Amino acid sequence: MSPAGPTDAASGEPAAARRPRWGVLALAGLIGFGMVRQGLSGEADGPPQPAAGGVLFPGDLPPTGPAPPPLPRSVPSRVAIASIGVSAPLMPLGLDGHGWIEAPPAGEPGLAGWYADAPTPGENGTAVLVGHVDSAAGPAVFYGLGALEKGRTIRVTRKDGRTAVFEVYGIQVFDKHKFPARKVYGTTGRPELRVLTCGGAYAAGSGYAGNVVVFARMTGTA
Repeated sequence: MSPAGPTDAASGEPAAARRPRWGVLALAGLIGFGMVRQGLSGEADGPPQPAAGGVLFPGDLPPTGPAPPPLPRSVPSRVAIASIGVSAPLMPLGLDGHGWIEAPPAGEPGLAGWYADAPTPGENGTAVLVGHVDSAAGPAVFYGLGALEKGRTIRVTRKDGRTAVFEVYGIQVFDKHKFPARKVYGTTGRPELRVLTCGGAYAAGSGYAGNVVVFARMTGTA
């Protein structure tokens, strides 16, 4: 894997981090998410990519009214994104021996993960979900993430029986060597969610050039 990029990744961390540099470490691990695209019959063009146009970072957004009350910490168990056909179990992810976030097992392409040292979805702060875009066998859990549109809903079921409901407000591909870690992972003072997978240009031997990042804010619970 490659080290994190030299911009935001080297300059600072979100204040709400439960461990120093968690946002940077998450980025470093995600660089390795792209699997070699072998055997992708019918998928020669690769996964969908976000439409052209910049994303609004949290600090650039106009006020949207009061945020819903944050939820207490509770382990997430499942993520559902109906508009792109995602309904997947979640596993906790920690750090590997290099201090980078682990990826879900390559042999379980339908499994997504949540970074266990960040806030859980619904807690105040920025929760992070990650998953593979593809595998040697075909598309994986977040293959369609780049097709997600603003205004769509992401639902995360938690083990306390509650579901945190998020609305997508931005999506973009970032070069993995120029990843704006502070802006992506930084706290906004309300419950937020980031969903990441690999994206951008693909090259055999080096994988995907970037990461697709979905930005979402909690709008309620169920």
